[in-house]
Amino acid sequence: MGSVDTETRLYTLAEGCPYADPATAQRFSDGSPIKGLMLLQDTQLIETLAHFSRERIPERVVHARAVGAWGEFEVTHDISHLTSAKFLNGIGTKSKTLSRISTVGPERGSADTIRDVRGWALKIFTEQGNQDFVFNDIPVFFVRDPVKFPSLNRSHKRHPATNVTDATIFWDFHSQNQEGIHALMFLFSDRGTPRSVRHVNGYSGHAYKLVAPGGTGFHYVKFHFISDQGTDTMTADEATRLAGADPDYHTADLYNSIAASRFPSWTLKVQVMTPQQAEAYRWNVFDMTKVWPHADFPLQPVGKLTLNKNPDNYFADIEQAAFSPSTMVPGIAPSADPMLQARMFAYPDAARYRLGANYQQLPNNRPAAPVYSPYERDGRASINGNYGGDASYVRATATRAVAFASSGSKTAAAFTPGITAHDVWALGSVAEYTSDVVEDDFVQARAFWRDVLGPQPGQQAHFVSNVAGHIGLANREVWEATFDMFARVAPELGKAVRDAVLARDA
Repeated sequence: MGSVDTETRLYTLAEGCPYADPATAQRFSDGSPIKGLMLLQDTQLIETLAHFSRERIPERVVHARAVGAWGEFEVTHDISHLTSAKFLNGIGTKSKTLSRISTVGPERGSADTIRDVRGWALKIFTEQGNQDFVFNDIPVFFVRDPVKFPSLNRSHKRHPATNVTDATIFWDFHSQNQEGIHALMFLFSDRGTPRSVRHVNGYSGHAYKLVAPGGTGFHYVKFHFISDQGTDTMTADEATRLAGADPDYHTADLYNSIAASRFPSWTLKVQVMTPQQAEAYRWNVFDMTKVWPHADFPLQPVGKLTLNKNPDNYFADIEQAAFSPSTMVPGIAPSADPMLQARMFAYPDAARYRLGANYQQLPNNRPAAPVYSPYERDGRASINGNYGGDASYVRATATRAVAFASSGSKTAAAFTPGITAHDVWALGSVAEYTSDVVEDDFVQARAFWRDVLGPQPGQQAHFVSNVAGHIGLANREVWEATFDMFARVAPELGKAVRDAVLARDA
């Protein structure tokens, strides 16, 4: 459990007024303990009831169910030639962190062990501000066009009429948007039901930029947090049993492991690509439905993340935590990945909706670095003093805000994210666009089926069984398109899925 403060304290109301007993309510009566009128003058009763009705904030529309913990990130390998980000420079450099690992589709009260992608979020408190990583536990995603993102998530949620999860809308979406086949292969393998959150990796999926010191150049990178505990999984039957018998299994596992000082850890590794390699590579390197093969871009070790402290209070530390791909420090910058560009708006916008305009001031989100942003002020729950009488408008003649480049730094390029450009930003013209599904979308899924699952005893059979069991819940009208999608991965896979579904339906 969280730390316990044993100091005796005088009980008060929320405004500080001492009060004798938190379990009493005022009545007007003849002295009988069961008769009498309740009084509106009873501040304790009114505040207790009113606050209770407002205890819940809107839950996340995705990633609602989660576990989390505090930790530490330490640099173990020098990459100072790649980035000016200070938290990544200097072997032995340590930074405080906050992690949140979640399922994606279900609500807060759902079971931990259901088949789903796991969100993998990390906030690193650095001397240059916060660095957020908002990753998943699979290295690819289901769509590459951000306009499809809401539809994808709706297809994994409840049917708008029946209000139950629905295999038909799931498979109808994916059979009509087949660029996500590689992600589906991960989801319906046993990796879709991890043994615990200690056994999942965190993948950026997106390509980012690491900007060199002085803004002299950059490389594209993908980040991989590889679990030092391994990637152990459950079978579908195990996960289903625990969903009913112990729906908080993952939550308790992480909490108890940290409480027993069995601290889980992850090794950060990066894949690195030059802009010239990006231009010539076989696949669009900004396509989130594709991996960068390790044979072409090997993993390079960077550092180690260790989770070593449970939250003192889940709501304060984890439920109010806000993570956004837009939160980057100098030396890390976005790429032209369209999904990343869209998420950089969507995530902080969701936080403003859930937590208010000043969510960055909450203790669990507040940077360790000094903050001076007098042009973001007022709004509900401003708790930082609101900058007093400092100028609230830019270019004021009397202002205390000093531009970074004029405060002693060598160049603004070393600070401003993305200042080092790549020509990809300037190529092409504005047009209405949606990406087509092409043969290349099935190449990596085929390799996953034959080269990853194939050599592992029973894994192909588990995959077929997992897929067939889910498709069998869908209406027959979406079956054929779904069978055809898996046949494009490999003819034997399409046949195996078809046969398994029809056998179950016989």
